[in-house]
Amino acid sequence: MMLIKIPIESLPESKGSKSSGNAVIAELPKTITTENGRKIEKDNLILEEIHLDNNDLPEAHSLIYENSLEEIESNERIIFIGGDHSASYSTIKAFREICKEEDKEAFLIVFDAHADCENDELNEDYINSRNWLRKLIEDGFPGNKVILIGLRKSSNEENAFLKKNNVKIYNMRDLIEIEEMCDIIMELANADKDNQLYISIDIDVVDSIFVPGVARPEAAGLTTRQLIYFLQRLNLLKNLRVIDVTEINTERDINNNCVKLGAKIVEEVIV
Repeated sequence: MMLIKIPIESLPESKGSKSSGNAVIAELPKTITTENGRKIEKDNLILEEIHLDNNDLPEAHSLIYENSLEEIESNERIIFIGGDHSASYSTIKAFREICKEEDKEAFLIVFDAHADCENDELNEDYINSRNWLRKLIEDGFPGNKVILIGLRKSSNEENAFLKKNNVKIYNMRDLIEIEEMCDIIMELANADKDNQLYISIDIDVVDSIFVPGVARPEAAGLTTRQLIYFLQRLNLLKNLRVIDVTEINTERDINNNCVKLGAKIVEEVIV
């Protein structure tokens, strides 16, 4: 199993997220025991890092894309650890390219409190953690192959963009019966036999009382248990190939809560 660190920080508010990959990996125990009883030795994990310069973000994204292409093509399952959520633009772009080469369809599930579809007309080519999903869809990723879970903070313009592009949204107010909703989401991800699944997790999808160490904390989100339940269920899907965990901010974290949750996520999706 390969874990790849992506220490990207695209905005001033992201400062502190680049070290989260190292922090999460350090938090993993020597012997990882999942809740269903599987045991994985930490020493057997393949740990890599994409070395980038946050002062040159276009070059950073080029490096992320090229490295992701190579690793996704040669590994059955990969976990990327950010860094901020802008990393997902390039990892998903690479994932879609691999899927096209294999005559498959890329399918994306995003856990996020925010839409990440802000429109910056003055900086059209500037990919950051507030606009990466908009840029991804504008650059060709089909919106009808995207599910956004946990949304509770978005502008009217972002909502209009998501609707126009047929993105399936499950706002927090929709997530009353978690088991039922998970059944529906799994069916959608598996509806097309050619779907290949990518799961992108912004840790701020979780309620801010549990994860204070993020750039944009939001109340009234998922509990840590609910997120883990979702991921344990989705991890059963045979077409799941890539997971990313982003927006853990070690400089804002309190009692290492976000880092511990990041490590727990990694433990439960390792195969």
